[in-house]
Amino acid sequence: MKVELQNISKAFGANRVLEGVNLTVAPGEVHSLVGENGAGKSTLMNIFTGLLKSDGGKVIVDGQEVHYSGPLDAERHGISFIHQEMNNFAEMPVVDNMFLNKELRNKFGIVNQKEMIKQATHYLHELGSDVDVTLPIGSLTVGNQQMIEIAKSLMTNAQVIIMDEPTAALTGNEIKQLFQVVAKLKAKGVSFIYISHRMEEIFQIADRVTVMRDGVSVATYKIDDLEMKQLVHDMVGHDIGSFYPERNPKLGSVALEVKNLNETDVFQDISFKVHEGEILGFSGLMGAGRTEIMRAIFGIDKLTSGDILLNGEKVTIRTPEQAIKHDIGFLTEDRKDEGLILDDSLYNNIALPSIEGFKKHGLLDDKSINDFVEMLMKRLTVKAMGSDVSAGSLSGGNQQKVVLAKWVGSGAKVLILDEPTRGVDVGAKREIYELMNELTDRHVAIIMISSDLPEVLSMSDRIAVVYEGRITGFVDAKEATQDMVMTLATGGTVNATSR
Repeated sequence: MKVELQNISKAFGANRVLEGVNLTVAPGEVHSLVGENGAGKSTLMNIFTGLLKSDGGKVIVDGQEVHYSGPLDAERHGISFIHQEMNNFAEMPVVDNMFLNKELRNKFGIVNQKEMIKQATHYLHELGSDVDVTLPIGSLTVGNQQMIEIAKSLMTNAQVIIMDEPTAALTGNEIKQLFQVVAKLKAKGVSFIYISHRMEEIFQIADRVTVMRDGVSVATYKIDDLEMKQLVHDMVGHDIGSFYPERNPKLGSVALEVKNLNETDVFQDISFKVHEGEILGFSGLMGAGRTEIMRAIFGIDKLTSGDILLNGEKVTIRTPEQAIKHDIGFLTEDRKDEGLILDDSLYNNIALPSIEGFKKHGLLDDKSINDFVEMLMKRLTVKAMGSDVSAGSLSGGNQQKVVLAKWVGSGAKVLILDEPTRGVDVGAKREIYELMNELTDRHVAIIMISSDLPEVLSMSDRIAVVYEGRITGFVDAKEATQDMVMTLATGGTVNATSR
C-alpha cells in the first residue's frame, strides 16, 4: 500500500497547526516521522486516520483519494494506529482485549471463546510471542502489551502501521524483539510510519525520514544519506551542539542517605548516598525495582524497614506531604496519572506544591502566584496559550516541562527524576539537561532514573545499578560503559564500588 499525504493543512481557530505538509510512504517501508513536540505529527496522523478533518490537501492511497470517516474506517482499509499510551482494560484477559467489539460467535450467537484463544495465540506466535492469552493484560510487561497491539493490527490485515513512541517504556531486549518483528512484517510488504524522539533508533530502523517543524514538512531523506547533526538541525531550526551538555560537578555534603531500605517482596537492603550538586543515575532493566525504591523514599509506598537521612539527620517520611515538607521533589514517570491534574490549569498544577509559601494572613496572594507561574513557564519554555489552559491540552514534552516547573518552583533540595525525558523531543531534552546542570550548580541533589543508557552515562556523575530489587554496584560515570552497566543490570559483576 502506497500512501501520499499532499499539502495537508489544519487550523484550530487562529492557531495554524499544519501548513501544507507532504508525506509519502512506500510499500514495505519504515518511514520515520520526526519533529519537536507541537510540530504537528499527531495532528497529521489523526487526519490520515480520519479522526480529524483537514482544512486542505489530499490523502491518497494506491493512487485513489480517500476520506476515512474515522479510525475504525481507516482500520477496515488496512491502516492501524498504535498509540504511545495503550488503551487496554487491565483486568480483562489478553484475548478479550484483542477481540473487543470484534468477538467471534457461533451460529447461535454465543461467543466462541475457544476459537478466539486459538486465533489470538496464532497471531502472537507469528510475532514470536508465547504470551498466555488468558492472563489479564495488566499483568504483562509493557513490551508484551506492545506486541499484543501489533498482533491486533495483523488481525485487521493492516498494510500500514503507525507507531507513536513504541519503545518509550521498553527494555533493550524488548526493543530488539520489536525491531525484529518490524523487519519481518516489512519483508511481507507492511509499511510503518515510525514516530520517535530517540535519534539512535531512527538511524537503526528507518529507510527514510521526514522532518516536521512548526507544522511544515521541512525535508525528507534516505537514512543512508543523513547525518545526525543535519537531522537535529532540521528539527529545531538551528545547530544544537551536543545532545548532552558538559557536566562539571562541584559536590557538597551528603544531602540524602538511605540505609538498608526494605520493602517486602519488592526490594532489599538498599543503601546509597547522593551529595549536593550531584546527579546519581539509577539504571537497570524494567521491573528491577528502581521506581519502587524512589516511591518508598517519597512516601508513596510503605517501607518495611530502613532509615532515611537528610543532611545527616534521620527523618520519618510516610506520605508525599511529609517528603515535600523535607524539600524532596519527585517527578514521576507516569506524568498523566501521577504528575499532573490534566483537567486543571497550568497555573494550579505548577503552584500546587508551593502554595503554602504564598499565603499572607491566611489568604493566597494571587499576584505573587501568577508572577511565579509565569516566570517558571518562561524559564522552562512551556509552549501554551497561557497559564489558564488545561495541562491535558499540551503536548507530551510540554506536560513534562510543567511537572518539572512545579518541582523546580517548590525549592526542592533533593529532586528525584524518573524518566525525565521520556517522550520528549530533542530540543526539549537539551533544555531539561541544561536545567539539571543549573539545579546542581545551585547545590540541588538529583537522583535520575532512566532506561536510556546514553542519557545515564552522559548526565550522571555516578551510576547505581539495580537488579531484582538489589543494588548490584555503583560505577563512576566517567569510567562506565554500556556493557559494564548492562552486566550489572543482568546480575553480573564488574569492578564497581559497594556504595
